[in-house]
Amino acid sequence: MPIFFQHQINDTTRLGIWKIEEAEEFFKGNVPQHRDVTHPHKRLQHLAGRFLLQFLFPDFPYSLIRIADTRKPFLPDEQFHFSISHCGDYAAAIVSKDSRAGIDIEIPSEKVQRIKHKFLSEEEQEIFDVQHLTPDSRFSTLLWSAKESVFKWYGDGGVDFKENILLKKQHESNETIDCFFTKNQHQLSIHYRLFDHLVLAWVISESDFS
Repeated sequence: MPIFFQHQINDTTRLGIWKIEEAEEFFKGNVPQHRDVTHPHKRLQHLAGRFLLQFLFPDFPYSLIRIADTRKPFLPDEQFHFSISHCGDYAAAIVSKDSRAGIDIEIPSEKVQRIKHKFLSEEEQEIFDVQHLTPDSRFSTLLWSAKESVFKWYGDGGVDFKENILLKKQHESNETIDCFFTKNQHQLSIHYRLFDHLVLAWVISESDFS
């Protein structure tokens, strides 16, 4: 079974990474396709991400998934909160029964280091000393992935990565990054894992933004 990574965050929240090795027919036999995806590999990613939802929680109701105007998938009754990400031959998902969640998975890329000024403030670049990172460093990709996970957690669009998602401090001992999200004044703790060829970041919080 190509489950690459699985993590039980708490009693109500789980995440996983699936390495896509199956043919499309495998997923189609288990997962309804909720939107028309014409590119074959993107369709595989789409199906694998949704397959993971029920792998993590067998009673996850595929048939009730809706797509918001922001393209975020959701369940109208919020029986589960969930987020999906994919890159290359991998799909990742996080599912929670009681907390809003966001997840992102990336393959480290030198391009991220080149465009760091587009998503990191000058203060963040100084805090994380990104000027001295090598082009192939995974850390720039991690900072991008951390912000992407917050964007997915929020889910309502209209987010400026540089202005609204402020990364404050990395804690290597427990693999977290402190974050302040200005759109709703939330202090967040972004969790991450660094693999040889993948970067994973996720964030969870109470779903009530009031």
